[in-house]
Amino acid sequence: MHVWLRKRGILVAVLLLVIAAAGWIASEVFVANQVGEEEVPSDAVIRLPPPRHAGEMSVEEAIFRRRSIRRFTDDPLTLAQVSQLLWAAGGKTIDGVTGATRSFPSAGGLYPFDIYLVAGNVTGLAAGIYGFQWRDHSLILVKEGDFRAELMAASLRQGFVAQAAVSIIWVGDFDRVRRRYGPRGVNRYISMDVGGAGQNVHLQAEALGLGTVIVGAFRDTMVQEILGTDLVPLYIMPVGKGSR
Repeated sequence: MHVWLRKRGILVAVLLLVIAAAGWIASEVFVANQVGEEEVPSDAVIRLPPPRHAGEMSVEEAIFRRRSIRRFTDDPLTLAQVSQLLWAAGGKTIDGVTGATRSFPSAGGLYPFDIYLVAGNVTGLAAGIYGFQWRDHSLILVKEGDFRAELMAASLRQGFVAQAAVSIIWVGDFDRVRRRYGPRGVNRYISMDVGGAGQNVHLQAEALGLGTVIVGAFRDTMVQEILGTDLVPLYIMPVGKGSR
């Protein structure tokens, strides 16, 4: 009996090593692009600085200080700040038994979103539209150029959208939620999910000394055209140094 258990343990260990090696080899050749569910060469990936998991401001203080900011200065964001904001928006946290847990809860663990960054004023990052890859905390360039003015026009010409250094945009896959949960998933769960993500970004921005606001007034088709996606835009959150 003991011999059989030892052999079984060895087999399990070997199997785990094989799985880990296969995952490492795959990650060296291709990185999964969650935006569009395509594969891109690893040399096209922009690696973000690792996010911090502890900060100087308490959760209680961030909640108390949180405000909706609609005026921004011309100060650029750093790549480290962008990294932290995107981690809060939907990054990886604790590796659980069934897979990676992300920064906000999602019904059934679906996380039916793609996350885009519209960057216009970030030190060390060219202006453009990027897809956030939460599994390896990286960016994929979708379009080159500064699209903040176009995004502002799509957001019913709310000027602060063009003024902010970046905007974070969540787009939802309603079909994915519908297949799992039917009308209740579409009418309730997806909104609950993105609400948690938006609050995360609000609090993270506050902890970084930045400002943001949740924008829900925009023309869906115009935002889709700017991003180059068929998924449904849910939130736009312009972020920058607030001018209060």
